[in-house]
Amino acid sequence: MITREKVLEVLKTVQDPFLHKNLIETHALRELTIKEDFVSLKLALAKKDNVKQMQIQVELSTKLKKSGAESVGMRFDTLTDQEVKALGGFPQEGTSLLSPKSKTTFIAVASGKGGVGKSTVSVNLALALSRLGKKVGLLDADIYGFSVPDMMGIEKRPEVKDDRIQPVERFGIKVISMGFFVENNSPVIWRGPMLGKMLSNFFNDVDWGEPDCLILDLPPGTGDIAMDVHSKLPHSKEIIVTTPHPTAAFVAARAGAMAVKLEHDIIGVIENMSYFESRKTGERESVFGEGGGEKLSSLLHTDLLGQLPLRQPDERPGEFAPGVYFPGDPVADIYDEIAKKVIKKL
Repeated sequence: MITREKVLEVLKTVQDPFLHKNLIETHALRELTIKEDFVSLKLALAKKDNVKQMQIQVELSTKLKKSGAESVGMRFDTLTDQEVKALGGFPQEGTSLLSPKSKTTFIAVASGKGGVGKSTVSVNLALALSRLGKKVGLLDADIYGFSVPDMMGIEKRPEVKDDRIQPVERFGIKVISMGFFVENNSPVIWRGPMLGKMLSNFFNDVDWGEPDCLILDLPPGTGDIAMDVHSKLPHSKEIIVTTPHPTAAFVAARAGAMAVKLEHDIIGVIENMSYFESRKTGERESVFGEGGGEKLSSLLHTDLLGQLPLRQPDERPGEFAPGVYFPGDPVADIYDEIAKKVIKKL
């Protein structure tokens, strides 16, 4: 059973994202109603920001339900200028990955269309770079089609420490995804400007540390979200993922053209689902045709970094990570070779 005292205790564990003080310290609670384990709240934050409000709503709802609430309703208000001033004003922002002082290399993984395995490539390229000694972060920027947490078997959510969001670490990779901030795999129905703010938060409010490289799993195509990610990045490197099918390569060329227009370096093409190899006979079959990767790399005047087979990863006992090719898997060896080429190009 949820009580007022339990709600107040939960509010002490959640911070105003702009003042970095908990919601009791900032006197955020404007209204509180509890009726048959239904909790209704009205909270005041230091600034009006739909993305931050969503983050607070998800965090509070999760914690209140663990404390006994059946359902939670939430409305938001804004603290007055006088209230913010009395609380010490807004703290100075910390250094972000987008700062000119940042030494992190951005590696964007893009595709012309969905379904070519771009997220699988992002995850396993990050792991391969880590195996070669690089400190790696992975940003799942595919806002509508986030899949990285599931692929890596991540069940935890980020925590807030020292006023910064802590990325979830798995297999030595620091990961942030939109999937951490929605409940029960709900669809994301936001418009572009709100999603743009969310991406800014991923860069500015997350304590990435100082990774050598940050892999960005971009949305497929050349839509608003992909454009927004590209526009936020400093000069970055880009890898285009395609399948062997000529049409897929033709569509992927659009993503490459966008990268060129925005003055990002295309460092190579990866051809996924290049062939199917029978485990019994060793025979190879080109299920999706041939030549797409070579055609695309020629069009973009770059290298074909590698060709990956169509094959499900082998499971590792005791580890749930359905999208990960672990060391010892022949496909992991191919990713290691791709990662070596990427490092040389960096």
